Amino acid sequence: MPKQNISTALWLSTGGLAVMAAMSAAVHEVAKLVPTGQIIFWRSFVALVPILIYLAIRRELGQAVRTRYPHKHLVRGLLGCAVMFFSFVSLRYLSVGLATALTYLAPILSIAAAMVFLRERPGPTIFVGVLLGFAGIVLMLYPALIGAELRDGTLIGIGAGIAMAATNALSRVQVKDLTRTEPPAAIALSFAIICSLVGLATALFGWVDLGPRELALLAGAGFLGGLGHVLMMESVARAPVSVLAPYEYTGIIWAFGFDLLLLGIVPSAGALAGALVVVAAAAIVAYGQGRFGQKTIASA
Repeated sequence: MPKQNISTALWLSTGGLAVMAAMSAAVHEVAKLVPTGQIIFWRSFVALVPILIYLAIRRELGQAVRTRYPHKHLVRGLLGCAVMFFSFVSLRYLSVGLATALTYLAPILSIAAAMVFLRERPGPTIFVGVLLGFAGIVLMLYPALIGAELRDGTLIGIGAGIAMAATNALSRVQVKDLTRTEPPAAIALSFAIICSLVGLATALFGWVDLGPRELALLAGAGFLGGLGHVLMMESVARAPVSVLAPYEYTGIIWAFGFDLLLLGIVPSAGALAGALVVVAAAAIVAYGQGRFGQKTIASA
């Protein structure tokens, strides 16, 4: 077990968030040229390289391939594939910043679903966070819902982003259940393998020939995704979740940064303000749930 070091953990988390934002930027660039299933395959298959190297260095490869609950890994893997599919569709039609902001709906949607289906009555803090989150989404997406942009598939991107957040909420529950009996290494490895196989199966529906640019973007997305996962696992191993949980919301900064610097996309004032409101709402909901005091963290 790595020694607790908050400073190192925050640097690792910063690197992980930046790397994952870079992966999203690569997917955004290639998504309009390559079928989503083909992207899922490359993102998952190439991610096995840094994950396997990481496991080999830590001498956890044997532990990662042994499990008493293969059916749970299968369910988690399929849910993760659904999250990835909706995420990549969202990135096809939306900017990296807007698509990333929609991911923060996951904890908000999980609370809303509990209120409707489980008749749970959250405290005032959580209730305020949920309402604030939906208000932020309206503020963030309103500029994209007016004018000619609708003809470019904006509604599809928004719908996919919301579906991604909903399936991500379910995936988090499954991951939390798995962490009670399975090491994170096993969860990461099974996820990458299952999604690789699911992505490969979509070749039956037609893949496209890849040019050097598309191949580089897909391989880069896969490697960055695997590296980001490794960095986040190492970060969690070195600091309490009470420190790291609120820090993950800074990922929106990297997302908008890649939009601006690499893709030349300037977010509107309304989109930027709405995204910040969603991030604040997600942090409020997490705080209200007592997430900051938990001993474990579930990552999609």
